[in-house]
Amino acid sequence: MSLDLSLLPTGAADAAPWLSPQEYWPGLTEATRGLDTPVGALHLGALRHNTHDMLGRAQGTTIRVASKSLRVRGVLDAVLALPGYRGVLAFTLAEALWLAQTHDDIVVGYPSVDRAAIETLARSADLAARVTLMVDSIDHLDVVDAVIAPSQRARIRVCLELDASWNAPVLGHLGVWRSPVHTPEDARALAVAIVSRPGFELVGLMAYEAQIAGLGDRPEGHPLQGGLNRWVRTRSIVDITARRAAAVAAVRQIADLEFVNGGGTGSLESTHADTSVTDIAAGSGFFGGHLFDSYSGFRPAPAAAFALSVVRKPTASTAAMLGGGWIASGPPGADRSPRLVWPEGLRLVPREMAGEVQSPVTGTAAADLRVGERVWLRHTKSGELSEHLNEFALVENGIVVDMLPTYRGEGKAFL
Repeated sequence: MSLDLSLLPTGAADAAPWLSPQEYWPGLTEATRGLDTPVGALHLGALRHNTHDMLGRAQGTTIRVASKSLRVRGVLDAVLALPGYRGVLAFTLAEALWLAQTHDDIVVGYPSVDRAAIETLARSADLAARVTLMVDSIDHLDVVDAVIAPSQRARIRVCLELDASWNAPVLGHLGVWRSPVHTPEDARALAVAIVSRPGFELVGLMAYEAQIAGLGDRPEGHPLQGGLNRWVRTRSIVDITARRAAAVAAVRQIADLEFVNGGGTGSLESTHADTSVTDIAAGSGFFGGHLFDSYSGFRPAPAAAFALSVVRKPTASTAAMLGGGWIASGPPGADRSPRLVWPEGLRLVPREMAGEVQSPVTGTAAADLRVGERVWLRHTKSGELSEHLNEFALVENGIVVDMLPTYRGEGKAFL
């Protein structure tokens, strides 16, 4: 079936079933009963809710879909069919070339040194018109020229990445270590270098504010950390808004930019407020991982989740599931592990946590679990689900209406 995300549920009883865990999770169990575990479920109503909620939060600024957080072409295609969504932020050049078979506005979010993929891109005028490479130094231009000379290739579209991290008083560098281009002067100097090189066209600028988009302001049970996070977010927004606008103005003196990209699911509102930004990248918000439970301004529905089977009863009061170590990227910690959501009253064993081949659980509900029964878990972000699943069961009105292959299910593992 063709996945349609355009319509939201109209009946009050069906509008938000995920708000009633006692109905939502057993409903997914019943719907997927005929499928062996591990099983990934994608609730169509919840996915629609998240897709439209993100549009509302972006307030008219175009959203570019971050494919690394989905890795499901059926969902990617359905989202991009909606007004308000435009373009893909890919994570590798090889992935971008694959998606370019059906999509025409793909920005590779990270620099590439994949020689084979660069040659494929450079030898096709059609692909070169659809795909934009990310650069933050002339070294990246040198890599392309070393693969194929400018006189022998199509013109390569490039996007300049501005470092959006914040150098905070006392705390130092906050954000992610990405681009060495930090100031408007840095950005202008690189822009001059790009436009002076034959065979390249500077078409965009990107600045991803991870310390805003990826930092929850209300972490449960950690009020002091929450206060610090809110301070970091507030001060970072002031910094990047001014610095990005100045960098964009400086680069626009050198090149006629087609787009300026920023943000993420966790910063749609503040990035929208930056008038220098033309599109906002977002991805994890579609599936609604538990990372966003620590944000006060919005709460995605748990559209995607996975179930594992109990295969052991080490003691009468514990149970062990097969698999479960689907860990999200970032600093190792409990917040990067899957979260047990059903049955309620379960917790991972601290000395084992979620493991590669087994995940023991304890807690008040563990004694009632029997071999063969299912436990539902939510992922932290989104991409980690598709790394482990070949397909998602698409659930609507209590039944599985389709099976959607992931990249892995289509035989693709780009990273």
